[in-house]
Amino acid sequence: MFLELIAVFVAGFFGAGIMMLLNWLSGRRLPRWFVPLGAGGAMLIAAIASEYSWYGRTADNLPDGLSVAQKVESRAFWRPWTYLYPLTDRFVAADTANPLKNTEQDGLYLVNLYFYGRWRTNRVVQVMVDCAGHRRADPVLGDGSEPLWRDVGPEDPIVKTVCAEV
Repeated sequence: MFLELIAVFVAGFFGAGIMMLLNWLSGRRLPRWFVPLGAGGAMLIAAIASEYSWYGRTADNLPDGLSVAQKVESRAFWRPWTYLYPLTDRFVAADTANPLKNTEQDGLYLVNLYFYGRWRTNRVVQVMVDCAGHRRADPVLGDGSEPLWRDVGPEDPIVKTVCAEV
C-alpha cells in the first residue's frame, strides 16, 4: 500500500511536469490552473490503474497449487467507470494441490479456501466438497456436529474448481 501511495505521488509530479512543459512550449499561453489539473489527473489515473491491476497481480502471484475458483466484480456510483468495466476487488482461491480425501466416502474432499480482498485481511476457511453429489458443506460452529450440506450443483465455482483438479 505504501508503494502505491508513492506511485500516485510520482504520477502527480509527472503530470504537473508534463503540463509545465506544455505551458513552456506554448510560450506561457496556457492558464495557470493546468498544472494542478495535470497533477490531479495523473494521480487519479495512477490510482485507478492500481485498483484495476490488483486482481491480476495478486492472482498471478498465487503459490503453486492455488487455483482461482471465483472472482467478485463490483460497481459503485462513486466510481462511475466501473459500470462500463467492473472492478474485481475480491476473489476465492482453492488449494487444489493438497485436498484431504475422505477414506470412507469416495469423492469427498476437505479443501482450504483462501479469501483475498482488496484492502481486506485474507482469510482461510476449510470446506468439504462432495464431487459425486455436487454439494458443499460450508463451515459451521466447529463443535464436531454433522456438517450442513448445501446442494449447489455442478456449476458452483468452488465445486467445479475442486472437482476438476482432484
